[in-house]
Amino acid sequence: MATLDINTITKHQLAKTIDHSLLQPQLTDDDVVKDCELALKYDVASVCVKPYHVTLAKSLLAGSDVKVGTVIGFPHGSSTTATKVFEATEAAAAGAEELDMVINIGKLRSGEIEYVREEIRSVVAAGNGALIKVILENAYLDHDQKVAGYLAVESAGAQFVKTSTGFAPTGATLEDLRLMRATVGPEIQVKAAHGVRTLEALLDVIDAGATRVGATATAAMLDAFDTREPSADPAKLEGGY
Repeated sequence: MATLDINTITKHQLAKTIDHSLLQPQLTDDDVVKDCELALKYDVASVCVKPYHVTLAKSLLAGSDVKVGTVIGFPHGSSTTATKVFEATEAAAAGAEELDMVINIGKLRSGEIEYVREEIRSVVAAGNGALIKVILENAYLDHDQKVAGYLAVESAGAQFVKTSTGFAPTGATLEDLRLMRATVGPEIQVKAAHGVRTLEALLDVIDAGATRVGATATAAMLDAFDTREPSADPAKLEGGY
């Protein structure tokens, strides 16, 4: 995956880094219809919907290149491997092209790396070719646990390491994104999620190595790009967003 240059990035390229997130528990079918229309308008990379909304989103986005994604083991990763495999199988059969799975966080914190690796590998297989993004939930991990988790994702055959679900105390940080990018090989991509709500924050996480970003403030960020000064150098923020 080519590295994006925030100084020369186009609006279209920026839109194609965004997974428009539709995961809030209160969202209705009408909300999904409205936001899929927004996703089409801005031509984002994907929408990430709740599992029961995959079929609806597929129908709304048919004929476009906006992908439909959903979540597995969300938001806490505590389901059994068999349950996650069932979810992945069902989601792929319904037409989901991208699956964002949450690892068993407690197993990683317990040092059971092989369990984590095999669970990811099982979901990759069940996804039947779907793009697999693995959520580590960095807020609950120390440095060594993060590194071990990123390497497990890589060796299990998934395509992305991802920072967060949006349900933990903190989300994407530039420090974590740089560690992710430095730990895994160039064929593994990095996704930032939780708290990227401004154009400046979006550009910062891309500059730190993210090629996908989970977002709900999609319209505001992309509209802000239209009035961005060409020579602007976004501030580099070191904390969480």
